[in-house]
Amino acid sequence: MSIKTKKPGKNEILFVWLNRYAGVTIKTPSKTLVTDPVDVKPRNFKNVDAILITHEHYDHLDQPLISNIQKLTQCTVIADPTSTRKLQNTIPPEKLQEIQPSSEIRFGEVTIKAEKSNHTQAATPITLIITSEDGVRVYHTSDSLPFPEMAAIGEREKPDVVFCTVGIAPKTSPETGVEIARLTKPKVAVPYHTGSTADMNKFAELLKKDVPNVKCLIPEVGKIYQVSKRM
Repeated sequence: MSIKTKKPGKNEILFVWLNRYAGVTIKTPSKTLVTDPVDVKPRNFKNVDAILITHEHYDHLDQPLISNIQKLTQCTVIADPTSTRKLQNTIPPEKLQEIQPSSEIRFGEVTIKAEKSNHTQAATPITLIITSEDGVRVYHTSDSLPFPEMAAIGEREKPDVVFCTVGIAPKTSPETGVEIARLTKPKVAVPYHTGSTADMNKFAELLKKDVPNVKCLIPEVGKIYQVSKRM
């Protein structure tokens, strides 16, 4: 889960999908970041620099788990405003940072930028642009449905990989996931937030038809993947 045995090369990142939701470990040459960890064991995370939380729902925010990982690793926790408030009594204040849409945090040479999220059931949801030391960009869309401003985000950030929600969250589907890919135009689109292989295969089929220039990577939970910088 923590990608202990491998290190990305120049212009690369590694990632692992942790669960059937939005839990992803992202490893850059100098940092290991974990987004929305739930349904995982704290002991699987030996080396973590930061935990990133997108919103307060049960499948994204597990307060006892985050507290345990933070105690084990002494990592920083970066969270949306509502999740930050929920974590204030369990995470040391010097290790807890709030992030809001249109703001960013420099974490060594890695940049974490928050964008808006179209997930109306959450109080203060965010999506995340994570940029590595070498400029590899990951757009983690959490539970978001597509929204028009994603086109501007894609044009500005030129993401190398976008995680596209295709199920579980209200109104999400393979079709809405493909629309996220169409708007953001990444090098690689990854369907996630589903327990359905059929949903991910449908996403791949629609993506090939509607956005043929974007490569699809269907992930398996626990498997390490490498993504290189767009050239």
